[in-house]
Amino acid sequence: MSELALPGQLRMSFVRVALITVPTILFLGILSGVAAGSGYGNPWFAALAKPSLMPPGWVFPVAWTLLYILIGLALSMILAARGAGGRPVAIILFVLQFALNLAWSPTFFAAHKVTIAFAVILLMIVLTVATVLAFARVRPRAAALMLPYLAWLCFAAWLNHEIETLNPQAGTLAPAASSAQVQL
Repeated sequence: MSELALPGQLRMSFVRVALITVPTILFLGILSGVAAGSGYGNPWFAALAKPSLMPPGWVFPVAWTLLYILIGLALSMILAARGAGGRPVAIILFVLQFALNLAWSPTFFAAHKVTIAFAVILLMIVLTVATVLAFARVRPRAAALMLPYLAWLCFAAWLNHEIETLNPQAGTLAPAASSAQVQL
């Protein structure tokens, strides 16, 4: 068959892909953070000195939810672009940077490896830039959807670096044990 797909058929293809891709990206991202005990509820993290520009705790789940939806939509556009030149490379780059994304929270929050987490996020930024460029060759709108994520990664890298600077012994820092003494 040498027929071209109609615009409505292309939209439906994208919608079908997005209905699987977006929830999957969102689920995996949330799972990584929850499994690692990320956020202000983590006693180790709560004990760290934070930079002055550290956002309040509620900002992170809101930001990451929106960012995961955006990058899920971007990936859906690329996946739905069957036959487009550069598509396989764009998908591979996305998977690599997203694997690092999923590894960052366990590295930082669970393993307390702040320096390694910083290296992970720097590599993630490099791969995300490559992903944005690859996406732009396939679907420029998909690349545009990745830009807020890239900006947030840069901010997160700065936060990671500042936390590392403010807490040189972060890896060995143990949160104060809570006392469960009962007063009679």
